[in-house]
Amino acid sequence: MTGWTVLKRLILGLLLLILLLAAAVAVNTWRQGSRQVDVPAIAPLPVDEAGLAQRLAGAIRARTVSSADDPELNADQFRLLHEHLRQSYPRVHATLKQEVVNGLSLLYTWPGSDPQARPILLMAHQDVVPIAAGTEGDWTVDPFAGEIRDGYVWGRGAWDDKGNLVAQLEAIEMLLAEGFQPRRTIYLAFGADEEVGGQRGAVEIAKLLASRGVKLEFVIDEGLLITEGVMPGLSKPAALIGIAEKGYLSVVLRVSATPGHSSMPPPRGSGAIAMMSAALKRLDDEQLPGGLRGVAREMFETLAPEMDGFGRVALSNLWLFGPLVQKQLEAGASTNAMLRTTTALTVVHAGNKDNVVPGRAEATVNFRLLPGDTQASVMEHVRRAVGSDRFELQVLSGNAEPSPVSPTQSPSYQLIQRTVREVFPGTIVAPGLMIAATDSRHFTGISDHIYRFSPVRARPEDLPRFHGTNERIATSNLAELVRFYHRLVSQATR
Repeated sequence: MTGWTVLKRLILGLLLLILLLAAAVAVNTWRQGSRQVDVPAIAPLPVDEAGLAQRLAGAIRARTVSSADDPELNADQFRLLHEHLRQSYPRVHATLKQEVVNGLSLLYTWPGSDPQARPILLMAHQDVVPIAAGTEGDWTVDPFAGEIRDGYVWGRGAWDDKGNLVAQLEAIEMLLAEGFQPRRTIYLAFGADEEVGGQRGAVEIAKLLASRGVKLEFVIDEGLLITEGVMPGLSKPAALIGIAEKGYLSVVLRVSATPGHSSMPPPRGSGAIAMMSAALKRLDDEQLPGGLRGVAREMFETLAPEMDGFGRVALSNLWLFGPLVQKQLEAGASTNAMLRTTTALTVVHAGNKDNVVPGRAEATVNFRLLPGDTQASVMEHVRRAVGSDRFELQVLSGNAEPSPVSPTQSPSYQLIQRTVREVFPGTIVAPGLMIAATDSRHFTGISDHIYRFSPVRARPEDLPRFHGTNERIATSNLAELVRFYHRLVSQATR
């Protein structure tokens, strides 16, 4: 057999292999059918959009900025909000039992007719983040004026999270006016310190319910959004329902060395700053491993049949294109955060004079833990990366393990998915991972079904408004929030 014959056979074999591979990819792509529930859209519920906008605007005018250290900071503003809610929702306050928990947090109870049916819990929070110093003049309106302009309610809390809070109360007020009687008990929990960890609010409410023997059918709290134009290759709006949230761990690194005059610096690499710099670089370089697994994989496999072009092909064939997809996702900050426990170097302190070599350096590193990782496993990673017993490691308070993953095959998830499809026709629904923290994580002891979803519409240009400048929500979208909660509660409690 000649060399040319052997070469031809190799080329033919390679071509055949490519054709078979292409055929397998095509067949596998075609076989990935839609996972969306097929439900008809419901007629839009009539909502007093103008009055609703005014009620949210009034809630925004209460400057409910919370503090981790001072539970009485702005307490008068929280009470101002409570009074506004009492005046705005008289049926709620006349019918539901209201409890003030630990001074400022609110718990409402609407008893159901069937004491054997597990209750549901709707959550939002009263507090807001402060306005970043120096950015006040960048706002189109005063951030606490509660102004309605150009079809939007503007101000701090419009999106996070007073929009959800007001929409939930509005929906309950409407159901009461309709004479609706829930079969299962409904709880509303509005913490006053979510933005600083929820220890005084959500934690205490969860303890109170647990002490009463309450086991919840499901919990829905703020979370992922209805995004439009955010995901490349997906032309339809996408509602992502958070079925888990990442854990939180902050570690302080401290190292000591011999101080001295800068004219006689220590040997290379032996100063406190040099050792700390090297340790931080290793932590930054040696990121914890990522991968298309768990919640992220389920999300992309759900979205794949709805994608256009190569996106659909790649996500439908992760067995082949997984490394390429992962590389692309790791290039973006938000998508990289879905794939791994992230490492962020956040605080560094060393030295106080330009001609003195300091004898001590300190730094803080923040980790957001992917479900499957633990605080213990991350600490072991830190010890390996630092690589020296000269470092003192301190775990800061307020840390949390990743939440359990709530199932997507449960009746409660299916109800939320169906409700989104009914109220927001044509919207794709998929599970997702909440990369930030919510108050709902404190309720894992009394429910296995915790979902993090805000029916807020967001385009790419809206995302910087979250905790940022010119926070706002469209009045039309605010009415959609009410329709969502009205439908969810009425269907969950019949």
